[in-house]
Amino acid sequence: MRRKIRYYRLVWLKYDLPAGLSVFLVALPLCLGIALASGAPLYAGLLSGIIGGLVVALVSGSQLAVSGPAAGLTTLVAASIISLGNYKIFLLTVIIAGLFQVLLGVLKLGTIASYFPSAVIKGMLAAIGIILISKQVPIALGYDQPDFWTSGFLGLFSSKKLAASFRNFGHHTTAGVVLLSFISLALLIVLQQPFAKKIKIVPTPLLIVVVGILASILFSKIGSHLAFKPSQLVNIPANIFSNISFPDLSQVLTSTEIWKDGITIGLLATLETLLCIEAIDKLDIRNRITPPNRELIAQGIGNITCGFLGAIPITAVVVRGSANVDAGARTKLSAFTHGLFLLLSVLLVPFVLNAIPYASLSAILLITGYNLTKPKLYRNVWSLGWKQFLPFIITIVVILATDLLIGVSIGLLVSTYFIIRNNFKAEYRVMHSQTSGTGSYLIKLNSNVSFLNKVNLQRSLDQIPEDTLLTIDGSECNFIDYDILEIISEYANKAADRNISLTLKGIAKVDVTAVH
Repeated sequence: MRRKIRYYRLVWLKYDLPAGLSVFLVALPLCLGIALASGAPLYAGLLSGIIGGLVVALVSGSQLAVSGPAAGLTTLVAASIISLGNYKIFLLTVIIAGLFQVLLGVLKLGTIASYFPSAVIKGMLAAIGIILISKQVPIALGYDQPDFWTSGFLGLFSSKKLAASFRNFGHHTTAGVVLLSFISLALLIVLQQPFAKKIKIVPTPLLIVVVGILASILFSKIGSHLAFKPSQLVNIPANIFSNISFPDLSQVLTSTEIWKDGITIGLLATLETLLCIEAIDKLDIRNRITPPNRELIAQGIGNITCGFLGAIPITAVVVRGSANVDAGARTKLSAFTHGLFLLLSVLLVPFVLNAIPYASLSAILLITGYNLTKPKLYRNVWSLGWKQFLPFIITIVVILATDLLIGVSIGLLVSTYFIIRNNFKAEYRVMHSQTSGTGSYLIKLNSNVSFLNKVNLQRSLDQIPEDTLLTIDGSECNFIDYDILEIISEYANKAADRNISLTLKGIAKVDVTAVH
């Protein structure tokens, strides 16, 4: 036992401590930026990162995944906070989301992500990217009021709201913010190029934050026209724990919208987590596989904790996880260490956090949104054909026009339509031959024939001409639905009336007299 403790201490010191520090430097600006994009208090993003590191990492079975607030949830969280009208009530949805995830884990439904078509998931993430970009543009331009638009993506095109916002735009922006946003975006774009990976010393988000702090100090000394307003800088209370909002548990049964939003957040967080751990497991050179059901329980416990402590919901996050792998992490202690660093930064150096301009965070989120909805993604899905592109683009359009849950549901329906169409064609074949002047037909059933094939099978049987030989072969089927057996049995009873000689192979007739 003593030798094992010594081994883990050495692994932590050599690998997980520096990896945890590296992930902390990536996570800090993202925690603040995602809270900003969600319309939540900034401390809520930091608390989510802390809980993701200190709570989820201990329960999770993943050695390399790192949890925290995710860009994929920002749209849903922002809309829920606005519609519920009270952050304390919103926290109830986070608790419900956590309970939903725990339930999924206990029921061993960790494979749920496998049942969502890839095109729908890609469309969902692309729509989130578009909305994320639209929400950050005003902040990148220095608009320091949270009410630029509040009614979703289509609210952008409301002439009354947009005109009013632009009339007041000049009163809320400064040249310094616009200049910093331009510099930050240019740096982010350059540092994403392949050649920049060889010269990159610190994580890119941290570099952008440092540049923002230095620019803020420099602009305040150069002149007032470039200086940032206090409202354009992060504002973390000196004693963060005295300002935490706690959920209003008395409201939990007052509105169905609380439960709807909670389950929607839980489902989206589950999908994002399961997709993330699948991606991170592929990066693990030791080929360790994360148990999905345990991961859902861990994420559920984390989100329940977030709800009770006033934080925004969390998922396993690809950006943090890949940064963890790149930094050489070996065990989950690196994720725990990153959470510890986040906690210490909030407790010991909040004045440093308060020097960060919002423009720096919005630049990071603009690139994050772009990465979710790159033109390359659209070209790739288009190249796969209409059966992939149509669910993808419909999911995007409906999410932008309504909300995330409706968009994903419509995308699933469109994907299901194509599956059913393919199923109609795939599960049997009709072959015709001529023997001694007599027509001979063979209907060959494939592996699985379900009720979805009823309509087409009935049509095919009706088209068999009189005075012919017909063989229906189900000898190679794994499964034939009772509905199909019923149709074939009914047809067998009437075939003689049309002088059709019917032979059944591997198909048991059923009693259909009770049906009439």
